[in-house]
Amino acid sequence: MRHVIALDVGGTGMKAALIGVDGGLLYEARRPTGRERGPEAVVATILDFAAELRTYGEEHLGESALAAGVAVPGIVDAENGIAVYAANLGWRDVPMRRLLSERLDGVPVALGHDVRTGGLAEGRIGAGRGADRFLFIPLGTGIAGAIGIDGRIEPGAHGYAGEIGHIVVRPGGIPCGCGQRGCLERLASASAVTQAWAEASGDPDADAADCAKAVESGDPAATAVWQNAVDALADGLVTALTLLDPRTLIIGGGLAEAGETLFVPLRAAVQERVTFQKLPAIVPAALGDTAGCLGAGLLAWDLLETAPGAGPDTPPGTDAGPIHSTEVTA
Repeated sequence: MRHVIALDVGGTGMKAALIGVDGGLLYEARRPTGRERGPEAVVATILDFAAELRTYGEEHLGESALAAGVAVPGIVDAENGIAVYAANLGWRDVPMRRLLSERLDGVPVALGHDVRTGGLAEGRIGAGRGADRFLFIPLGTGIAGAIGIDGRIEPGAHGYAGEIGHIVVRPGGIPCGCGQRGCLERLASASAVTQAWAEASGDPDADAADCAKAVESGDPAATAVWQNAVDALADGLVTALTLLDPRTLIIGGGLAEAGETLFVPLRAAVQERVTFQKLPAIVPAALGDTAGCLGAGLLAWDLLETAPGAGPDTPPGTDAGPIHSTEVTA
């Protein structure tokens, strides 16, 4: 059965899959990233995981993977296959594409940025399916973005396109790690809401999910914290839609798990702010934490499509096949 290897590397865990020509998940596995062991050990774990997936495909699907796609966090030079920098993983200038290809005996490898790769999947087979222009924004520890144009993700001239989290929405505000003050992700990310609610509630263990629950119960302090985040997010989104004019805004990440507690006030806040701009559909992401892995698979199939002598199969299907999953803990 024809398939590719897909890997989504996160700060604490990795998700992987074997993905068929129709886009279906044929096998799925997870394991810890093991960042506490250092960047070299993390890279070794990625290579070992990919090799195990290849072996599984040979033994259970009857043939080797045709290609591999890997999504990683941080700064990524996708064109040259270099994982340039990732603060959470501690690596610098890792030639990930070459290392993986060598470990997989010459299998072609595509490397992508985790958010843009997740956006690719959401745009083609998730919440943005059918939209010619979309913006995917996950609200997690930080805030990033992926600009979708006709089924592809625009990386920008230097690979930094879509960094909406560093739009300044509150000049002179809270310092950000990027060196600016008042960046969007310092006000409207899940971690920002967690910090604000922990301070407002006096509970150091409270998080963004707790804040959302308190909002739903009518707590005025929680409502104030939540509305501050929504207002900042709306300001950032209006700047983005003014520049990009997307047809669909796809909101994902941990904060989006609050559902309509987020989306009802957010849609209203964006609508209040638009003047001449066309209001896009504002929708929740559909693929959850599988988006990065599915996107990595799409990168791998795209690589085969553009390779000399590529076959006639068209991989970006939408129907998932049977899933065989395993949790690997060591």
